[in-house]
Amino acid sequence: MPFPREDASSPPVPGRLLRLPEVMARVGLKRSAIYQRMSDGRFPRSRSLGPKCTVWVEAEIDAWIKRVASA
Repeated sequence: MPFPREDASSPPVPGRLLRLPEVMARVGLKRSAIYQRMSDGRFPRSRSLGPKCTVWVEAEIDAWIKRVASA
């Protein structure tokens, strides 16, 4: 069964969760710089999905990129 088409009456598609390699590729920062900025409150916080699984919300990363680009 195909996925339903998205239109004005359907709810928005939930954002993706990104793992560290994809976050690093998108923002152009290494792991240590990302975690340093997170601890300073200058980068979106990660979420833990388990003991060895950390993710970031794609929409938060996209918003951070837009803020940095407009500054």
